[in-house]
Amino acid sequence: MRPTTRPSSARAPASLREPRIQPMKPSAVSKRKLKESSAESAESISQVQKILRERFCHHCAAGKLFGMEQQYRHLLELLKRTTVHGESNSALIIGPRGSGKTTLLNHVLKDLREMKQVRENLLEVHLNGKAPVQSDVQKGKKLCKAGKGGKFLVGEKDNCQLFMRNPFLSGLLQTNDKVALKEITRQLQLENVVGDKVFGSFAENLAFLLEALRKGDRTSSCPILFVLDEFDLFVHHKNQTLLYNLFDISQSAQTPVTVIGLTCRQDILELLEKRVKSRFSHRQIYLMNSFDFKQYIKIFKKQLSLPDEFPDESFAQKWNNNVQHLSEDKTVQDVLQKLFHHTKDLRSLHLLLMLAGSAVTVHHPLLTAADLQEASRQHSTDCKANIVHGLSVLEICLIIAMKHLNEVYDGEPFNFQMVYNEFQKFIQRKAHSMYNFEKPVVMKAFEHLLQLELVQPLERPSVRAQREYLLMKLLLDSSQIMEALQVYPNCPTDVKQWAASSLSWL
Repeated sequence: MRPTTRPSSARAPASLREPRIQPMKPSAVSKRKLKESSAESAESISQVQKILRERFCHHCAAGKLFGMEQQYRHLLELLKRTTVHGESNSALIIGPRGSGKTTLLNHVLKDLREMKQVRENLLEVHLNGKAPVQSDVQKGKKLCKAGKGGKFLVGEKDNCQLFMRNPFLSGLLQTNDKVALKEITRQLQLENVVGDKVFGSFAENLAFLLEALRKGDRTSSCPILFVLDEFDLFVHHKNQTLLYNLFDISQSAQTPVTVIGLTCRQDILELLEKRVKSRFSHRQIYLMNSFDFKQYIKIFKKQLSLPDEFPDESFAQKWNNNVQHLSEDKTVQDVLQKLFHHTKDLRSLHLLLMLAGSAVTVHHPLLTAADLQEASRQHSTDCKANIVHGLSVLEICLIIAMKHLNEVYDGEPFNFQMVYNEFQKFIQRKAHSMYNFEKPVVMKAFEHLLQLELVQPLERPSVRAQREYLLMKLLLDSSQIMEALQVYPNCPTDVKQWAASSLSWL
């Protein structure tokens, strides 16, 4: 008798079945925690980006001064004497571009505003053409009133609404004394101002301003601070009238006035007229980036580190520890040393860090050495070489012809006809591989290079001059041309060989 077998479809008893493992579903609590943590992470990243933007993109006074402690104390004491004791002064802050002149001034003014005695006793006239922030000027309040006999008193303490403002005079914007004087009277909200328009001639405005300033004294008038950015450009104004009058008032016992000039010209005093120089106090504050590479590494860490008052303490600690590790990384140090040897300008360091910081996201919350390497590559990219990448083959050939002319004639200027002749030599030699363009087409390509500012005329062309014979110079060097050709897409081999040859085609 055959044993009966149970069909495969029959189910085993419940006691013998293997337990089935059910996947666990996340609870509502865990989902909420995950969502809150991701929101906190996004908020922390947003705060980091905001802090870095303020440090690197603006002249904010929130950071720390590096290597300027002595200059800071000198300038702070100078302005305190003006605001507290009513002394008139003048000074020049001199240093190369990017040395921190504006940063130093912003730090001093920020600390001055935090002093109650100073905050209630100073009018700032920083002259750089920036529109003032929402202030009493835009609310219709004025800084001067009619005194006895119809005279005007600027910033009278008892009767005038005083406030802190940041208008600037810049030599790049106020190109002559008339424009600068109108800007001063407009920003001081003197009585001849209606809205934002200043009425009267230059002589009337100057007489009005001088009268208003001279009717004050140390006891009744608030000190006024004038800041002149790009001071060396004001020197080239006719007769230096504005500088003479500002320095003259700063030497008198009338309304306390301090004039601060910012310039990168080391020989600025030699440019002043004798009468202007005699009224200048000859106070000069020099700024030089004299720090070494070890201090440069400390600046790098300080610029990237998050402050102690950062909302998320755990993230701030993690971020700062990562910055410490980056500063000790050999790859990062090589990147910083390359930039340090090229320039000590802290604005270049800020640009590098800003490019690296743009890679920070919720999914990539901490900086890496690779981020800094990529930022360094972008920072050192040659913009002119990038322009060459988009040129046509004909325009590339013209640039190579100019390169050979520079080599043959030792950098002497050339004209279009010489470039065209050089190009024709190449065409005749390589007629089987290059198309011979008509001369008007070649001329059009040459003019396009002129528009791109890869070629520059030596002098302004006159109406009668023939375009073919205007003297030009090439604004690219041989290394830039060769580097651009290495990555130029589908560049003909003959063109590359022509560029690499040391002599022109004979």
